[in-house]
Amino acid sequence: MKRRTLALPIAALGALALLISGCSGGSGSESGDPNAEFEFWSFTGIGQKDSVDRYLEKNPDAKVKLSEVGSTTETATALTAALAGGRVPDLVMIQNDDLPKFVENPGNFVDLRTLGGDDIGDGYLDWAIDGATAEDGSLIGIPTDVGGLAFAYRADLFEKAGLPTDPAEVAQMWSTWDDFIAMGQQYTEATGEPFIDNVETSVFFSTVNQVSQKYYTPEGELIYDTNPEVEEAFDVAVRAYEAGISADIPAWSSGWAPGKANGAFAVTTAPSWILSGLKNDAPDTEGKWRIASIPGVGGNWGGSVIAIPARAENKEAAWQYIETMLSPEGQTEHFATTGTFPAAEDALESDEVKSYTDPFYGDSPIGQIMSESVLNFQSFYNGPDTSAIGAALLNALVDMQAGNIAPEDAWQQGLDSAKAAIGG
Repeated sequence: MKRRTLALPIAALGALALLISGCSGGSGSESGDPNAEFEFWSFTGIGQKDSVDRYLEKNPDAKVKLSEVGSTTETATALTAALAGGRVPDLVMIQNDDLPKFVENPGNFVDLRTLGGDDIGDGYLDWAIDGATAEDGSLIGIPTDVGGLAFAYRADLFEKAGLPTDPAEVAQMWSTWDDFIAMGQQYTEATGEPFIDNVETSVFFSTVNQVSQKYYTPEGELIYDTNPEVEEAFDVAVRAYEAGISADIPAWSSGWAPGKANGAFAVTTAPSWILSGLKNDAPDTEGKWRIASIPGVGGNWGGSVIAIPARAENKEAAWQYIETMLSPEGQTEHFATTGTFPAAEDALESDEVKSYTDPFYGDSPIGQIMSESVLNFQSFYNGPDTSAIGAALLNALVDMQAGNIAPEDAWQQGLDSAKAAIGG
């Protein structure tokens, strides 16, 4: 089986000293006790406490010590340090962008087939389970979620610009990326305002995750600098910038949340995990947003797995959590309460997911759109330097929007930065 992973956002680096301070291990109970207290390392800001609370409701005798270590990258950094000789947690969440480096050393983790059987991965999206599968067949993690990709847009601002507002009509009007850029120009000409927040995440991250091969071949050979699909994805972002439709407001910058609230742009990227954040950033815009499919063939941005380190003290307790919460039923329930999009195929096909709507988004068919997005997603092989390469290319687009480099020079700068980052 070829290992494949999917691309995710670039997470900020954190202070290692703070992370290591949280690197305590389990309670020292017998590993065979399913109700022993186990330590669970998770990311911040994803509502994992809700999942733990629901688990404890289902298993009143269980005990969980949840440690929200930090960002996805901070959590991976802390785990790397722990695996090198520190006390490991019993259960740990790893985002898929960080996963390749851990999958290269499967001996650091429990092969979950030994706990759940050889067919344990059959119930999940193939490309999601492949990303956690080592070359020797070991399965080091079970997918917690994926990141169905869509766009969020302001229907009230579209209406003022004379554009359609129904999600199906919008998706049809921007069915290709050329159509999307043309639609943005129409909006900007009608309103004098930017159409989209930025081109590096809302355009490039979407287009580059619609390729058949990305930065590596299926055999693991680096091709980021020669792959025409990657260059074309980058070029779409450059053309969107040159069309004058971008507000040039980077995601997670100080202007991004206010921009959602004050109409500084009409469209922003909307992977499933970001929808709750948009609601928190712009609560007074309830009912004005809609969700529509992105141009092209669907996509994915996000996702993670949960793994059990080989030196975990309470493996059975950690496994009981996985069995309970990552089943199709558990993932469906978690989606309903947090919006975390399931990786289990039965959950994706469930009425609860497919019929999901949200009045904040004008009751757009969010579940249907997101399900189709991940089911149509073309998987590709991601290697250990995928994150660094993606960051370099993204940052070149950020520099372009800041006026630091000319559009015609952005691609080469991105390649040069990527080569330097990976020591190639």
